Amino acid sequence: MSVWSTRTWCIGALALASVTSIGVAPASALSMKECSAKYRAAQSAGTAGGMSWQAFRKANCGVSAYAPSAPAPTATAPATTPSVPAGKAAFPTAVSPKYSKESAGRARLHTCLDQYNANKASNGNGGMRWIEKGGGYYSECNRRLKG
Repeated sequence: MSVWSTRTWCIGALALASVTSIGVAPASALSMKECSAKYRAAQSAGTAGGMSWQAFRKANCGVSAYAPSAPAPTATAPATTPSVPAGKAAFPTAVSPKYSKESAGRARLHTCLDQYNANKASNGNGGMRWIEKGGGYYSECNRRLKG
């Protein structure tokens, strides 16, 4: 082995050792933000028992504070349904001829954008935003123009 490859191997081995030695907190440990909220709640309720933040964190928020048990139920966000126009949304029926020199995708984009901006004045976007999770005006317009 050359000196260069030996050094490279040693550096790689050290990097791997340092990465594996850094522990990842299990899912049962609270984040600092969650622990802080728990500490403030305990203080305001008078159940902190005069503990300092450090003592409270070690006793109530660390890995050692938890015994293996069923995970606590978490609040889930409501499922997002694909965006369907709330009202009557106006969509273009064909790609605008002024974008004929552009690629097909770009021509559809600009045609949809022109119609979206025109609809803003008359509230003709059906309550849809240009891009939103689960679809949006652009997604629906592009789908219709692809046809």
